[in-house]
Amino acid sequence: MKTNRLSLSVISLFVRRGLLLLLLLPSCSFAWTGDTLTLTLPQAIEMAKKQSPSARSARHTFLAQYWNYRYYRANYLPSLTLNSSPYINNEVNKITQGDGTSLFLSQSQFGGDLSLSINQNIPLTGGTFFIRSSVNYLREMESKMNMFSTVPVSIGYSQSLFGYNSLKWDRRIEPLRYAEAKKSYAETIELVSAQACNHFFNLATAQSNLSMAHDNYANADTLYRMAQGRYKLGTITENEMLQLEIRRLSEEANAMDAQIAHEETLQQFRSFLGLGQDTFITLLLPDSVPDFTVPFPEALEMAMKNSPDPVYYERIRKEAGSNLANAKANAGLKADIYLQFGLSQTGNTLSGAYKRPMTQEYGSLTVSFPILDWGRGRGMVRVAKSDLELTQIRSEQGMDDFRQNVQKLVSQFNMQGKKVRIARLTEKRAEHRYNVAMRLYIMGQTSLLELNDAIAERNASRRSHISSMSTFWNLYYTLRSITGYDFQTRHPLTEQLPI
Repeated sequence: MKTNRLSLSVISLFVRRGLLLLLLLPSCSFAWTGDTLTLTLPQAIEMAKKQSPSARSARHTFLAQYWNYRYYRANYLPSLTLNSSPYINNEVNKITQGDGTSLFLSQSQFGGDLSLSINQNIPLTGGTFFIRSSVNYLREMESKMNMFSTVPVSIGYSQSLFGYNSLKWDRRIEPLRYAEAKKSYAETIELVSAQACNHFFNLATAQSNLSMAHDNYANADTLYRMAQGRYKLGTITENEMLQLEIRRLSEEANAMDAQIAHEETLQQFRSFLGLGQDTFITLLLPDSVPDFTVPFPEALEMAMKNSPDPVYYERIRKEAGSNLANAKANAGLKADIYLQFGLSQTGNTLSGAYKRPMTQEYGSLTVSFPILDWGRGRGMVRVAKSDLELTQIRSEQGMDDFRQNVQKLVSQFNMQGKKVRIARLTEKRAEHRYNVAMRLYIMGQTSLLELNDAIAERNASRRSHISSMSTFWNLYYTLRSITGYDFQTRHPLTEQLPI
């Protein structure tokens, strides 16, 4: 009966002191003067997608590509341009006379021109078609004479016969670049979700470690105080009491380390979410993970359709082909043709310069052929050919790696759900074993070594459960990013573009 009463009194002491420390220590460590924000995992992800620096950076990166694409599209539309260049000339100039001699004569002139032109690029040929109208005005200040020269209308065309057609190649490359930008934006947003998962569970781990550190310190302090009474009664040895004191001191230091790690992790999460320094965050962990598997053939099909990687490899192959075409054009015969037909007239008045206009015709052909360039052109062509072949090899290898990466992600994800459920069951069993070991040690029916093993196992199982959930959600959002598809809801992802 005496032993039973002693056991009951010890248990009562443990409960009272344990509860007191568990209530006081966490409240002191978690005290915060600013706002408190409680987040679930979906809420943290949505906040990260809207306001995190990573998401904002992704939006600006896409917008830059969008305006580059708009610039490319504008090259195929007609442009209307108005030009004017008025001037004043009041100086002494060298003037060539009719007999071939030259004199320095004073000139005082005011003039200017005004032209309106419509230009249209021709993608098929790479040439430019234009329609132009212009008027020039000149006034001699000393003689007060006015002169006008007009071109009511002129039509022209310029073309490089054997040159590099940038319009044709841009039409092949730029749509791919824009499609890649759209898919990259959607992928990046999902990767932001994966980063949010990492930060969320890092903070969850830090909070759990801090809570366990306080719990362990409270237990170690209670056991040490009980050991002092037992030592006086002679029921435990001095060595065991010293072990309990050492453990109490170690757990106190661990609680301090856990507090520092928690504050550091909290700061990283706040910075990732773009929150202020006075915001304290508490997390609500998900109770479970969804139970579904991803078929690899479907995942690969969606990845080939929605991932930017296949578009990227196609684009770099076409860019290498463009570079080869440019090298060939610069290495051989070059010829530029320019044709213009229109009407023109001059007069002392503006209206007179538009009367009875005369025809105006102009044509030119410029030919250039390298006779001796010491193999520069041929060398550039060979370099471009080699680069094209290397790009094709890298593209094939990249696509093989891409398929293997999809297969690896699918395999890991399908297995991770089972690991989470195992980790959760392990945590429950470890918690039960810890409670049993603690009760038996208080009753003097087990050793301190067994109790320490149970505590270490409980702590490890908690960390393992959180880590397994973190890996699951990270794989989930990474798989979404690479496939552009939500296999849980069986719907494609529709991320709204920021335009």
